[in-house]
Amino acid sequence: MLTAIMGAMPDEVDQLAALLEHKTTETYAGVEYVKGVLAGKPVVLCCGGMGKANAASTVQVLVTRYGAEQLIFSGIAGNMTSKIGVGDVVIGKEVVYHDAEPDMICQSAPFLKEFAGDETLVKLAEKACSIVGVNHIVGKIATGDQFVGDTATKNAIAAKCNPDCVEMEGAAVCQIAARNKIPCVVLRAMSDNADEAGHEVLVVKKFSIAEYITTATSIVHQMMKEMA
Repeated sequence: MLTAIMGAMPDEVDQLAALLEHKTTETYAGVEYVKGVLAGKPVVLCCGGMGKANAASTVQVLVTRYGAEQLIFSGIAGNMTSKIGVGDVVIGKEVVYHDAEPDMICQSAPFLKEFAGDETLVKLAEKACSIVGVNHIVGKIATGDQFVGDTATKNAIAAKCNPDCVEMEGAAVCQIAARNKIPCVVLRAMSDNADEAGHEVLVVKKFSIAEYITTATSIVHQMMKEMA
């Protein structure tokens, strides 16, 4: 089974790319796709870019051009819950849009207002987190085309859909995966608390996210090791 592994920023895939064996690389429609072997399993790896449009188009290419049969999206997010802290991980059991109209989104395939993480991949991610010693929860991820870095926006999103974290790609990834009927899971390591402090560190100061990416990378690598 060919597993697609996807991130939104180069940092989110570079560490995994360095672990691949028998690598071949192709650039298609502005995205670099790396095929190879990870933990003895065939994979195709890419950085799709930030935001919903980039995410959706990249997933379709992974399926149509490369024949991806399951998908793992790995990256960082803003924490929206007291159940975990910065450096911990949310595994997406539910993935929703916080800036879209669900009643309109569901009028076309896959006819869903929200998207469920594949049960097998969710359990695999839970097992991987436990093995590598990462504190995690299985919860709700909310997606929108904005970096959430102020308390007012954070509170508005919490009131609308009460997610455990907020990011910019997950729901689009899951929507197109569901449209193509392939299993999918979204993994997010918490890089900040989706507030003014997070904006200052990640946007204004452009602080390195390598520490949080290392966490996500270790989980995906372990998932591939545990995969049948």
